[in-house]
Amino acid sequence: MDWLQRMNQAMDYIEDNLSGEIDYEAAARKACCSSYHFQRLFAFITDTPLSEYIRRRRLTLAAFDLQNNSKVIDVALKYGYNSPNSFARAFEIMHGITPSMARRKGVTLKAYSRLSFHISIKGDVVMNYRVEEKKPFRMFGVEKTFSVINGQCYKDIPEFWLDAMKDKTLERILNLASNKPSTITGDIYGNEDKMINAAMYGHKSDGTLKYMLCAYTPDQEIPKEYVQLEVPALTWAIFPTEKHQMHQTTELTQDIWKRIYAEWFPSSGYEHADAPEFEMYYNVGNDQYIVEVWIPVINNKN
Repeated sequence: MDWLQRMNQAMDYIEDNLSGEIDYEAAARKACCSSYHFQRLFAFITDTPLSEYIRRRRLTLAAFDLQNNSKVIDVALKYGYNSPNSFARAFEIMHGITPSMARRKGVTLKAYSRLSFHISIKGDVVMNYRVEEKKPFRMFGVEKTFSVINGQCYKDIPEFWLDAMKDKTLERILNLASNKPSTITGDIYGNEDKMINAAMYGHKSDGTLKYMLCAYTPDQEIPKEYVQLEVPALTWAIFPTEKHQMHQTTELTQDIWKRIYAEWFPSSGYEHADAPEFEMYYNVGNDQYIVEVWIPVINNKN
């Protein structure tokens, strides 16, 4: 079963349950991935959070029901609202009129159609990547839990970095860290300057993940204030940004993430393995930097 078929089966499940309870885990199983990765994949491809898409579809169908003279309270309960008031607020935000007004003929309403996934011809912009087998390695650092719901993590994670800079946490980690082992990184950029990396793991169905500011664990004992992460031997799909200046890092890295899920995964034959992801940062000299996004993968064609 190919990627398009799996994603469309997940959308069939969602559509069939708009008037009941939608289990994100069940939808993700249709797509053969975790709930977290399914929600992220959906958001990257559609530019809309899955929860928002479901809300729009339910309110679209609610408007149809009201036009067919269904009672407001019945429609509210059908689409998961605990009270007519909460339903009315949500309905008016989307449609611009109250549910009662929506029962009148001739009023203007909004309709969001059911999504389905099809092949889109792209490829005009090159995307560099490599697939590598890597030995086990260890990271240490500080972690924090973030919510990905409605993109909250994109605001909170940069603040986490800034706080760690201000209180010298990053400096203390780097002072303890080992040099980058060439057997792990490949030493392809020819610069041994140590830099802080980032790890993402522990994804939960409630939309949270653990985010670690980290470096390679040295041979010496690590103070108890730090978290350690054991990474097993894995296959990695590695996506580098172009060389850039520091102020371009966030924009270029987020663009790589989006293209991985929207363009690379759908046609690659790989699936996301159940293991941490990394952003690896490199200083390549002359005030130039490269970020590599490391995704643990499994070849689903084997």
